Amino acid sequence: MKKYQVYGMGNALVDIVTEVDDAFFQKHEIEKGLMTLVDEERQATLVDAIDLSTSTMKCGGSAANTVIGASQFGASCFYSCKVANDDMGKFYLSDLTANGIETVLTNGNLAEGITGKCLVMTTSDAERTMNTFLGITADYSTSEIDQAALADSEYLYIEGYLVTSDSARRAMIEAKRLAEANDVQTALTFSDPSMVKYFKDQMSEVVGSGVDLLFCNEEEAMLFTGANSLETAKDELKSSAKRFAITLAEKGAVVFDGAQFINIEPYPAKAVDTNGAGDLFAGAFLYGITHDMSYADAGKLASKSSSKVVSQFGPRLEIDQAQAIHKELFG
Repeated sequence: MKKYQVYGMGNALVDIVTEVDDAFFQKHEIEKGLMTLVDEERQATLVDAIDLSTSTMKCGGSAANTVIGASQFGASCFYSCKVANDDMGKFYLSDLTANGIETVLTNGNLAEGITGKCLVMTTSDAERTMNTFLGITADYSTSEIDQAALADSEYLYIEGYLVTSDSARRAMIEAKRLAEANDVQTALTFSDPSMVKYFKDQMSEVVGSGVDLLFCNEEEAMLFTGANSLETAKDELKSSAKRFAITLAEKGAVVFDGAQFINIEPYPAKAVDTNGAGDLFAGAFLYGITHDMSYADAGKLASKSSSKVVSQFGPRLEIDQAQAIHKELFG
């Protein structure tokens, strides 16, 4: 039996979550609804323009949200990331370990530099827009891979945002190689439509001959496959992933378990913040399939969890909320 159910790898970013209006985007020339990489000066300007007193701060990054979500349901998780030896980096490590995640950082592996930060701007229509300064996580490399922990895991979960960096992309490919050599299932999330739209060749390089499990939304599925309909994209994805889950926002999700497609029903929710919905879907789903759930039941848990997180501000639930969802669905 392996020590960890999920070994995650991704950008370590301190999330600063705040509410803004559309006028804020117009004033600061921000493209709404996407993740945009910015330099430190640009991000500092934007942070100065928001109300920090009404904002929240947590350790984040897409894969971090996923492994924390999986851990809240009961999965044993390890996280491979890179932060600096600064106040934000120390905060990140403290918050990560407080959420029950073992990490490559635990042995004081904090480098000199600046910890990455993500300004997450939510609007009244529940859409989230992110401006990200990667900081030291832009130098994520094979050095951040803990080979022993990876080999002792059931799933490797790779964050698609890493594809923007040459050194991180090499780490994605190397981790996937190590996983396959040690009978570890490989899972990948495309993370954001911009990662597929602007880095499609690089993402295809990471996918290589295929992954065991892919997470994406409808737009990402169509962008990656070049399909003009969801039905076509579903068939095309079979050549890149043995199994996959495509989230469909308010329409729920569709899961391919390797043999058949399973429609996952949506759960009604008044969305106020979509940040973290896809991350938690993946976390809940990974918990489910590593704890003897069928793909249908894992999808149900993931869908219910996503509906809960979008009904509140912030990218993740509290542990008691996660446990309540599990009890409600499965007793």
